[in-house]
Amino acid sequence: MKEYNAIIIDDEKNISEALSILLSQYCPEIHVCGIAASASEGRKLLEINLVDFIFLDISMPKEDGFAFLRSIPSNNYGVIFATAFQEHALRALKANAVDYLMKPINPFELQEAVSKAIYNHELRRRYSDIQEVYNQSLNNLNEHLQSKNNIVSKLTIPDKLGFRLVNVGELMYLQADDNYTILLLTGDRKITATRTLGEFEKILESPEFFRIHKSTIINLNFLVGYSSFQGNFAELKDGSRLDISRRKLPEFREKVKHYSISID
Repeated sequence: MKEYNAIIIDDEKNISEALSILLSQYCPEIHVCGIAASASEGRKLLEINLVDFIFLDISMPKEDGFAFLRSIPSNNYGVIFATAFQEHALRALKANAVDYLMKPINPFELQEAVSKAIYNHELRRRYSDIQEVYNQSLNNLNEHLQSKNNIVSKLTIPDKLGFRLVNVGELMYLQADDNYTILLLTGDRKITATRTLGEFEKILESPEFFRIHKSTIINLNFLVGYSSFQGNFAELKDGSRLDISRRKLPEFREKVKHYSISID
């Protein structure tokens, strides 16, 4: 079993010590070589240790997690964020496909997060383009958390070969495919994401996205019409005709009334 060195940076001593104990019990592949209570202490640990992973608190006094990342050559490390934030931060974390833990830390969620982080870390080491997407994801996450606007504007999409960056405004519709989701974008582009449609629905909680069927979410900016001939269909700008479920039809009609200013 390959072993990875890690440091923990968190201003709450009890949390960092508890995380260290959990890692020793549930994640034997991770060796904690130091604990820091601040960004400055974390930099000192990096100077004296060969580190693979940084378990990093997002919110710290004086210098937060992102300020710390800007001060180091972050390409060298895998980062696993730890946060007690809810809603806004969680949506941003999921939208950017970075590795994270929610406080209080659950040991089984920790195992899953570490396993995923190791896999992603090895991918980034092998492929420079995936590292570039990861760097952009970190920037997008920082911008989202600093913004008062809770709308997700960019997504980092995990697919079978790595990750891709997508502008949400170019996303026309999403369709479920078992535990995967097919994303259809402008320019006749298609991406198969290794996430369920339900996960995307939680991330895309904004006025323009509406789930018209258990298997379909559409971007209302691309809606051009509605047809009830031989079924109920939403018609999009690219010519797609997508089923609207009977259960969703009344809500869809009401939604369109309030959104019609955006429809050509």
